[in-house]
Amino acid sequence: MAARVVIRIQAEAFNVAKETEALSSPHDDLGAVATFIGYCRSEGGRLAALELEHYPGMADEEIKRVVDQALQRWPLSAVSVIHRYGVMKPGDGIVFVGTASSHRAEAFAACEFLMDYLKTQAPFWKKEHRADGTIGDWVEAKADDDVAAARWKIGS
Repeated sequence: MAARVVIRIQAEAFNVAKETEALSSPHDDLGAVATFIGYCRSEGGRLAALELEHYPGMADEEIKRVVDQALQRWPLSAVSVIHRYGVMKPGDGIVFVGTASSHRAEAFAACEFLMDYLKTQAPFWKKEHRADGTIGDWVEAKADDDVAAARWKIGS
């Protein structure tokens, strides 16, 4: 049975319960669903919003390429990657990653692999809108995120 794959890049909010339920479609070998939801933070009240941009077409293709890698590495029955763009306020969901498999280890590992990729290599750009009304520069990737992604040898 081929894995069910959903990749969406959208401005609209996603419904976590609905997306998780879709991953949980019953079948004989479903044993685990792992999800990750990333939210916009206020950074201690410093941020009013976070603006995300992407390159349409390229972002979809890059995410599909890495989802295909996850499907080759782990026996997954379903994968969902939903990433938002636009201006998000603290508390808004930015990203949903979900994986389903027969066993929890595979579901957890694939979910973490996909999220590490999204944090470091997916073609999205973030700009801070500060609480004081100023607009910041584009946010640079963090060294800790690069270290986390390096263990997977993403892209090789």
